[in-house]
Amino acid sequence: MAENHAPGDHPGEQAAADPIKLLAIRDTPLSVDEVFRAVGDDAAGGTTLFVGTVRNHDGGADVDALGYSCHPTAEAELRRVAEKVVADYPVRALAAVHRVGDLHVGDLAVVVAVSCPHRGEAFEACRKLIDDLKHEVPIWKHQTFSDGTEEWVGAC
Repeated sequence: MAENHAPGDHPGEQAAADPIKLLAIRDTPLSVDEVFRAVGDDAAGGTTLFVGTVRNHDGGADVDALGYSCHPTAEAELRRVAEKVVADYPVRALAAVHRVGDLHVGDLAVVVAVSCPHRGEAFEACRKLIDDLKHEVPIWKHQTFSDGTEEWVGAC
C-alpha cells in the first residue's frame, strides 16, 4: 500500500540532489533533443525548454552574418548562473548549451531546459536561467548587417 504524504513532503516535490545535468559552450551545432533528454526526471511534472535561434533582422536592419565568441571564464559563469537557479527553485534537472562561432539564420544559438515538480516552477526557473545567462555569461554576438555596418552585443 502506498504511503500518504502531505503536499510538499514527497521527495519528488523537492529539488534533486544534483540537478545540473548538462552545461556547455560549443562550436558545433546544438541539439534540442540532447537538452530535452538531459532534463528528463520521473518526479518532474513540468519541463520548460527555450530555444534561441538566429533571426534575419535586428533593430530594424537585415542581418547578413552573425558570430558568437566568449571569454575563457564563460563556462564557469554559466555554472554559477545555473547554481543560482537551482538554489532558488525546486529544480529536478537543468541543462544549458550555447553556441559560439559563425552561425546562419535559423541556426540554434542557445538551448536551455529546466524540469521541476510543477509547471509554474519550471516556467519561472527556465525564464530565470535564460535571462541570467544572457545578462551575466560573457558571450558576445557580432552582427554584420546588409548595409555593411557591424554591431557587437554582449552580456557584460
